[in-house]
Parts: sequence; C-alpha cells; structure tokens
Amino acid sequence: MVEIIQKDGTWVFDGDALRLTPGRDKNVGLLRKALGELVVPLGALAGISFEHGRKTGRLRLRLRDGADPLLHATGGRLTEPHDPYQLIVDSDRYGVAEYVVEEVRNALLLDQVPSDPVSQYLLPGPAVPLSAAAGDGTASFDGEQVRLEWNWKTEDAKSAVGTRVLAVTDIAAVEWHPAAGLENGYLRFTVKNAPTKAPPKYDPNSVELWGFKKDPLMALVAAAVQARLPHPAAAAADAPAPDAAPPAQAAPATEDDHDALLRRLRELGELHRSGVLTDEEFTLAKQAVLKRMQ
Repeated sequence: MVEIIQKDGTWVFDGDALRLTPGRDKNVGLLRKALGELVVPLGALAGISFEHGRKTGRLRLRLRDGADPLLHATGGRLTEPHDPYQLIVDSDRYGVAEYVVEEVRNALLLDQVPSDPVSQYLLPGPAVPLSAAAGDGTASFDGEQVRLEWNWKTEDAKSAVGTRVLAVTDIAAVEWHPAAGLENGYLRFTVKNAPTKAPPKYDPNSVELWGFKKDPLMALVAAAVQARLPHPAAAAADAPAPDAAPPAQAAPATEDDHDALLRRLRELGELHRSGVLTDEEFTLAKQAVLKRMQ
C-alpha cells in the first residue's frame, strides 16, 4: 500500500483501487467536499501523472472514457478546485508523489488494464438523495425523480410553470455547464420527445447558474442522474458504422423527420464531444444525417 497525505487531500493505493479523500484546507473546492471519499478501481484508470512546480506539484488521474458519470455529465468542465482527480502536492513530498505514480503505473501494466473507453460506468456516481440550490432554483434527486423548484430570482415565464418533477425514465440527457466570463452556466435536463431551444433562463427543465460558489454542487445532481441513464456506449451503438455507406437514394425528410434528424445531429455532437465518437466517425455519421435532410 502507498499513501500520500496533503492539505489538499489524501490518496491511498492498495493495488486494486485508489481511495481519494478530500482535505479540509480552505482551498479545497465545495464539490470535492460534498462528494466526499471516492474509490476508483484500477480498471477505471487510463493513466496517472505528476507535474512538478516551483512550490507545489500536481498529481493527476486520467480515467477511461465512460468510466465516471460525473466526468461525462460535466464534459471535462470541472475547474481545478472542484476536480476530484487532482491533488496539490507540497514540494517536500515530491518523492512520495512520484512513488505513487510508479506504483499505479506498475499495477496498470501488471493487470494489463487497457486505456480504451468502457461500455459501462465503473464508478457509481454521487449518493442519493441529494439536493443543491444555486442560481435561479433548487434541484433535488432521489434516484427516481428530479424535482426543480424556483426562487424569487427566477424569470416569471419560467416560474409560472411551477415546480417540475421529472421521472428519470423520461430524461434523455443531462448536462452541466459552469458560468464562464459573461456567459451564465446551467444544469439542463433534456426530456424525451420534448426537445427545446429555449435558453436556460426560460427553460423549465433547466436551472440557470450565475457563477456563484454553490454552482458546482449542481454537477453532483447531474452526475447522479447520469449514472442512472443508459451508458453513452449504448447510444453510440445506434450511430451509423464508420464504414457504412449511406443509401444511394435517400428519400427527402418530411417535416416530422426533420425535427428527428436535428435531434440526431445534437446527439451525435454530444457523443463526439464526450469522446465516444472519433472525428472520423462523427464526420461520416453527420454526413449521413445531412443527406437525409436534403
């Protein structure tokens, strides 16, 4: 067993899994504190690295694509204080950090763990029930239903709809975006057969986020819901094969088909952004959909 203890947190590797415990330092992000201890099985890892700095270094874990619902729901948009897969290391502990890296890499080699994407989640996601309040509403999830409640800052057209209760079986996708610059963030639930182009400010299935301290807690709700949705690999299985030639004479899309094809383009874009589809696969699949729209 190898262990590194820092103000930022503690990482322990026992040969089968890495146990990540956030520290109590004031610089530890709120999401990491709320998420608590994480157990990452060796089979979920794609790699580990250590970056030297003048005063502090940084241990980083790289998970296999599709292994963690939190990473999928947030799309790699977690900033440093909230990323549970980073650990700040003081300069006097660089030797221990390098030893951790060596031990984990040796275990990956001995167990012949591949680095390619996985077809099922290897981490369970945040525990439920949970609730987070930020921006213009509160999002709660009990494992079966999402409940969205609004506050006095909610746009009138959105709050007039009232409290939203969404069964997880009716949710097609969930995504969390942090606020960036002048752009607000959001937690959005895409409901099956009810796509919308409304901005989060007006979308009753979205919580708008303004860049405040508690915004990252909404990512926990997103991850808990994502863990109970079909794995992205299942959606990828429905995508056209990269070497599959489009029909020689595709019938023009009807008005109803057109909306379905637009939804398909959005789905393909999400699969591409999350790494499920390669650039080549995405291009070929998109061309097939666009041909149907002509």
